[in-house]
Amino acid sequence: MAGAAAPPAGLGARRPAAAADDPPPPVHRSLGHRIRGRLPGLAGGLLVAFVMLVLFGPVLMLALFSFNDSSIISLPWEGFTTKWYEEAWANGQARDAVANSLIVATVVMVLSVVLGTMAAWGLTRLRFRGRGMVAGLNGAVLVVPWLIIGVAGLIFFSQLQVQLSLTTITLMHLVVTFPLVVAIVSAGLVRFQRSLEEAAIDLGATQLQMLRYVVLPQIGPSIAAASIFAFAWSFNNFEISFFTGGFEQTFPVWVFSILRQSENLPVVNAVSTVIAAAQILAVFAGWALMKRLSKSDDDESLTGLLTGGTR
Repeated sequence: MAGAAAPPAGLGARRPAAAADDPPPPVHRSLGHRIRGRLPGLAGGLLVAFVMLVLFGPVLMLALFSFNDSSIISLPWEGFTTKWYEEAWANGQARDAVANSLIVATVVMVLSVVLGTMAAWGLTRLRFRGRGMVAGLNGAVLVVPWLIIGVAGLIFFSQLQVQLSLTTITLMHLVVTFPLVVAIVSAGLVRFQRSLEEAAIDLGATQLQMLRYVVLPQIGPSIAAASIFAFAWSFNNFEISFFTGGFEQTFPVWVFSILRQSENLPVVNAVSTVIAAAQILAVFAGWALMKRLSKSDDDESLTGLLTGGTR
């Protein structure tokens, strides 16, 4: 109808569509919801801080009181001094004990890594009757207490009338570090793709070339981790060294003998601080070397070094 009234403005008109690039309206979350969202991260941070405190707190306290001008580990602080380090350096027995531990740990590390890598290669690449039993016996040694192994070593060498010395300590340390190296290197070999070995053989490489240029670079983190653990296990071992060392003392045995007198505690703190710092530096030196050889700019080499490349 010509006389019909037009609809009021704004009732029949279409609203303009929202622009495609307009940001969505903000979502307002309650305070409780925000707190619940942050709880997992906060709990994880507290857990990591607690674990770090438990692991490194005693070592930091040991290093701190090695500079305290008092023979008693207690507060208040008596004053800063380095005389305990001077006394430790002047102590001939301390130097001999540390030198003995370094010699034994180095020999054990080299022998266990070489023999353990060969054994790991045989267990993971060769098929023979009784392979499972051999692997089980190798792993069984890892769960036997060191105290029992030390007493057994003492009885064994006494029956053979072998004089106890650093040699007997080295042999018994090799008994406990060899299975560890086999386990770590075997884990690296199991996750290594055998197709790469077959490809190298198909391309004309010999077995030695395949091991040198294909296998060893891939299991390098496993070998490095096994070397660090073998050295640390041997250097820090007390039970086996105590029973099979005779009159020759390693560092843990010397610490046990000297701690019978409380006034020697600061000297032990000083020597232990130096050794702990040296071991930490050795780990980071190995990481730097692996990082340089692999030409990697991330921290994957450190993770592989500590885990043996078994991730």
